[in-house]
Amino acid sequence: MPELKPGSKAPAFTATAVGGEYGDGQTVSLKDFKGRTVVLYFYPKDDTPGCTTQACGLRDAWAQFAGKAVVFGVSVDPAKSHAKFIEKHALPFPLLVDDRRELVEAYGVWVEKSMYGRKYMGAERSTFVIGPDGKIKAVLRKVKPAEHVEQLLAAL
Repeated sequence: MPELKPGSKAPAFTATAVGGEYGDGQTVSLKDFKGRTVVLYFYPKDDTPGCTTQACGLRDAWAQFAGKAVVFGVSVDPAKSHAKFIEKHALPFPLLVDDRRELVEAYGVWVEKSMYGRKYMGAERSTFVIGPDGKIKAVLRKVKPAEHVEQLLAAL
């Protein structure tokens, strides 16, 4: 599969959104947001230190995103885990359930990782900004959690 770059057509998706206006879970598709900018930020795991830093950074800067984009966090965690993460950290945005790894695969962020010499597969911390035309406007790869908000605002 070719790497997604600015100008590429964003892969279509349908997933369960938890939190924000979607409450305990509703199905959403990329096509639901035609004509709007959509941000998909992929992160490895709910309630881990880096992912919490990244999510809370977005929460704390939430007013700066108002009207600019629809923002979704995406991980392979189940809906119940997402709900706990959202409640614990008062996250104002929804998280997409990708427990079948369809989105991480489609966006090319399910990659081999290494920690303490052990290799495993996991989600790469990456963000995709999808323009109102359904094409990728910006790609932020291997984002550092503390720098994510600044990079994302610059891309919008």
